[in-house]
Amino acid sequence: MTQNGWEPRKRLDRLETILTTHAEMLNQLAPLMTQVAQIATSTSETVAWHDETLIRIEEQTRQNSEAIGRLEQRMDQLAALVTTSTTETIRLIANNSRQIAENNQRIEQFCNTCFASRAIVIVGVRGD
Repeated sequence: MTQNGWEPRKRLDRLETILTTHAEMLNQLAPLMTQVAQIATSTSETVAWHDETLIRIEEQTRQNSEAIGRLEQRMDQLAALVTTSTTETIRLIANNSRQIAENNQRIEQFCNTCFASRAIVIVGVRGD
């Protein structure tokens, strides 16, 4: 049968069948490959957007850290001022308290002196 071309014809038919099948498979794969390409493009765009977003977040985090550092420094300065102010206020109150005590003592001495001299005058007037 190989002499009359029967076997090579069978082989040719099988090859044509295989090629047809492969062509159909490739035709079915073409839209899927297009979808894969679209998904890859979309994924690439999403990754780029995420990268940009991460860069912005990292920059904002750096700026926030710097701002927190400045605020902590300012709070330390304010705490020092409050401590100094409180200490100065306590010192002034203590000085005022001493001054008030001294003034009260002077007033009392003055009153005692005035009443003592009037008492003498009053006693002297009554005795006359």
